Amino acid sequence: MRTLHKGRQSEKSLFFKYYKWVLWFSFTLYFLTSFFITNKPLPLSKARVSGSKSSLASRVLFESVNKTRHKSKPKNPAAFKDLKIFIYELPSEYNEDWLSNKRCSNHLFASEVAIHRALMNTYDLRTFDPYEADFFFVPVYVSCNFSTVNGFPAIGHARSLISSAIQLISSNYPFWNRTQGSDHIFVASHDYGACFHAMEDRAIDDGIPDFMKNSIILQTFGVNYKHPCQDVEHVVIPPYIPPESVRNTLEKYPLTGNRDIMVFFRGKMEVHPKNVSGKFYGKKVRTEIWRRYNGDQRFYLQRQRFAGYQSEIVRSVFCLCPLGWAPWSPRLVESVALGCVPVIIADGIQLPFPSAVKWSEISLTVAERDVGKLGRILEHVVKTNFSTILKNLWDPAVSKALLFNDHMQEGDATWQVLESLYKKLDRSYKRS
Repeated sequence: MRTLHKGRQSEKSLFFKYYKWVLWFSFTLYFLTSFFITNKPLPLSKARVSGSKSSLASRVLFESVNKTRHKSKPKNPAAFKDLKIFIYELPSEYNEDWLSNKRCSNHLFASEVAIHRALMNTYDLRTFDPYEADFFFVPVYVSCNFSTVNGFPAIGHARSLISSAIQLISSNYPFWNRTQGSDHIFVASHDYGACFHAMEDRAIDDGIPDFMKNSIILQTFGVNYKHPCQDVEHVVIPPYIPPESVRNTLEKYPLTGNRDIMVFFRGKMEVHPKNVSGKFYGKKVRTEIWRRYNGDQRFYLQRQRFAGYQSEIVRSVFCLCPLGWAPWSPRLVESVALGCVPVIIADGIQLPFPSAVKWSEISLTVAERDVGKLGRILEHVVKTNFSTILKNLWDPAVSKALLFNDHMQEGDATWQVLESLYKKLDRSYKRS
């Protein structure tokens, strides 16, 4: 009997050991399965072009993302609470391939690249689960085609490229179709935004493509009157100036250094304006500046290009920012970043991020018809409230709000974009 009892005890002990092992294995399998199901990214794998190779440009764009994946992730800014953005993974011909030309990520239209990079690096705001997204970012670069004779980007392909991208995402995902794109974001960082033409009359004739009219457009073009090229939900953003170029200039020429130029402008000023498509460049404003003030000792005016012209801005008290074909100009950002008071000559212009940049406190606005009075106007400012303007202008938060960084910083241009988007959460399908 004792032998039988001992045998049963041995069997019982063995059963419990086996049972514990099975239970442990089951729990482990359950948690591992749950983890991979909830954390698996949802790439646009079906849309990948067969045989496409990973380019050097691809590595350039996403290297900064991969390098920092193992670092501590920045916390989701409290200002945006639980805002979530899904970034479509498009085939490389829509974005990465264009980066083979280094100008693509550094010229004045490069905010389309900069915003994509910053969002890729903003971990807690970015989601890999499109079902929890408030907004959907469509990364299509259209301003990097430098195939023209004069070296300026051609954007004639923009409509077809974006249309193709929309066809791709709407065929592989349900999110575009359920809202007709109203929670989708595009960047249109050229002269007349999503009208995709550098000449205003042609831009107006073409209008915004029907397939983009429901979406949110981040665009440099903005005016404070009704205009067909901003007749869409949009956020006015600054033109792109490489932040490293600003830092390098300020390292050589301190913000508080000697400013021996009173009024500065370098750029296209036609002595005899050429009639292009029935329109004069800059509405003759620049020509009038040249005719009236060339030779005036207070004005330093140059018509030729100069690679180191930022060193001239940082030596200047006032920087003229007249309109060109479009009302906005990269000089707006460069002047602010380098501490030169912008003199904005572009009737009806809508300036970026007015809640963060109090433009009336850091700049001067002169009507196009009053260009002939520039000298008197600026002399009056110097004698009255110039020190107050300069104090406001030199606040570091002001220039920061106009510069895009690869890794978003609190208060920078990408931060301002996200604040603007947060105010549009009523367009989020998830929230509605």
